[in-house]
Amino acid sequence: MSDVSLLIVEDDRGLAEALEDTLLMAGYQCLMVESSEDAILQLKRQRFDMVVSDVNLPGMDGYGLLQHVVEHFPELPMMLMTAYGDIAHAVDAMRNGAVDYLLKPFQEAELLSVITKHTSHIVKSSVQKPIAKDPASVALFDLAKRVGVTDSTVLICGESGTGKEVLSQYIHAVSERHSKPFVAVNCAAIPENMLEAMLFGYEKGAYTGAVSSQAGKFEQANSGTLLLDEVTEMDVALQAKLLRVLQEQEVERLGGKKAIKLDVRIIATTNRDLAEYVREGGFREDLYYRLNVFPLRLLPIRERKGDIQPLSEALLLKYAQKMRINGSSLTPAALSKLEAHSWPGNVRELENVIQRALILSGQGRIGEEHILFDMVSAPQVEEKDDAHEAASILGKGVQQHEFRIIAQALVDAKGKRKEVAETLGISPRTLRYKIAKMRECGIEVD
Repeated sequence: MSDVSLLIVEDDRGLAEALEDTLLMAGYQCLMVESSEDAILQLKRQRFDMVVSDVNLPGMDGYGLLQHVVEHFPELPMMLMTAYGDIAHAVDAMRNGAVDYLLKPFQEAELLSVITKHTSHIVKSSVQKPIAKDPASVALFDLAKRVGVTDSTVLICGESGTGKEVLSQYIHAVSERHSKPFVAVNCAAIPENMLEAMLFGYEKGAYTGAVSSQAGKFEQANSGTLLLDEVTEMDVALQAKLLRVLQEQEVERLGGKKAIKLDVRIIATTNRDLAEYVREGGFREDLYYRLNVFPLRLLPIRERKGDIQPLSEALLLKYAQKMRINGSSLTPAALSKLEAHSWPGNVRELENVIQRALILSGQGRIGEEHILFDMVSAPQVEEKDDAHEAASILGKGVQQHEFRIIAQALVDAKGKRKEVAETLGISPRTLRYKIAKMRECGIEVD
């Protein structure tokens, strides 16, 4: 997933949901709010890389929000979405600080193109050397640096949550392609009927709903790097088409007749034992050998415990800043408890535990009692005369319990929200509301 964080301001819930789905599928992090007042509140709480706002909003309109952003966050790019009749005002808004505007209705490709134009430099500058203190990790990243300067295809294996995408970004960052696009596709998170069109692109009319031509991820990554994340989750029929593209170094859009030449470095990741999966018939052997040019294996953090302290401290600093908590630190007892854990969820689980500890501590100093690995139970409530206070305490505990269940369901379903909603027996809209509440409480939802 991209490190670019977007604040979307739209009071039309149907359009807001469509925007959120489009941006999440494109790999952006986004927070949806319904008013300028809510947007201003969120801008005080956390950092964003771009604001996208409707013009017609309840209370303060989009132009008022633009004025606030220009005055208080002059480096933050803001784009407006406006109806055709407001085009003159939109042009004025650009003179007053807006970086761009879109006329409704607009295509998904138009939205993504404008956002990419104003945030692509953020993706490139955000890549840093991965945190590594354990000797095994230091050796791995040294090897990654050596292969990074070549153009070899790299296959990264490792359990879910070990940091395979971070390693992929590092390989791109140290390569000669570092100034060119780094495009990531999560093959497990995209429905099979959409993945082919997303990878190879399509021409107008190629299928129902293809109202305009769209370049695929291969074209978008041309001259740069394409990450095929969890490539083993791709349908076998699509694997054959992928193999042909890799062999021929050219792609043909769906519904197209012209071959487009490619110059793309491929990095693929998997959480499976790929050789065994090939023997089982789940993955093509010829594609396996095409991808397995230079294999790297990321160890689970239970096997590189020297990384737990620096990772924990980095995550603590990151989320303490987001929650506006000063003086964050881990006590020796808390660190010992972290190092003794088996971490079945790897770095993702560590991230959750650190966020939870900050919430439970209410301050920056994390003690052993704040490190919880299992479900967060409702606190014991002593009998009090004030029933409302007791209900409030219990409510917070129940909410934390609920958040933990949702977070675990998202991990189990690899982020597939429709599947999570069905598993939990709630509507997709209710799930979106719950996730928004989790973010408001400072819980990062990947």
